[in-house]
Amino acid sequence: MKPISGTKAGGGGPLYQLKITLQWSKPAIWRRVVVRADLTLDRLHQVIQRVMPWTDSHMHQFILGKTYYGVTNQEGGDMGGETLNEKRHTLAGIVPAAKGKFSYEYDFGDGWLHDLTVEKVLPPDANFKHPVCLAGKNACPPDDCGGLPGYYNLLEVLGDPENPEHDEMKDWLGGEWDAAWFDLAAVNRGLKQLKA
Repeated sequence: MKPISGTKAGGGGPLYQLKITLQWSKPAIWRRVVVRADLTLDRLHQVIQRVMPWTDSHMHQFILGKTYYGVTNQEGGDMGGETLNEKRHTLAGIVPAAKGKFSYEYDFGDGWLHDLTVEKVLPPDANFKHPVCLAGKNACPPDDCGGLPGYYNLLEVLGDPENPEHDEMKDWLGGEWDAAWFDLAAVNRGLKQLKA
């Protein structure tokens, strides 16, 4: 992924504490991050890709009510409605206050929907250099596993060594899978590569 650019380093405006939750996941798969309020949505997409983490190999869009924000030349995104250019809209521009909510969809085939909530608006911080993940819970499903139903089926197959698909699924994953895994330090190492 490219480093985040287009925002002023350090100081500047307020910061947002966001909670990102994968819709319908049980137990909940979530991350809590701090980002600049003036972050453009294309840069927020990069943050979400790193904190979950996803592989950034599919289309995406942000949804606020009936308004869609995304890459304006991607096909099939919003099912016929107008998509606004995510590079021209900031986080604070679409959710200007605490408790504001919107959605992020990744991979229109698997339909990974994320609920995003602005938990807090924090004061400017001249020392804020890059997005930071404060906490999270549970592993993000692997790309291309068929959405949440496919992921839960995958977990069921992996949990049963007698299942005829067990070895094939384990090979597809490249080894063992821990659904409760979340490595905060690794996520923050990835976020350090992004500028505020």
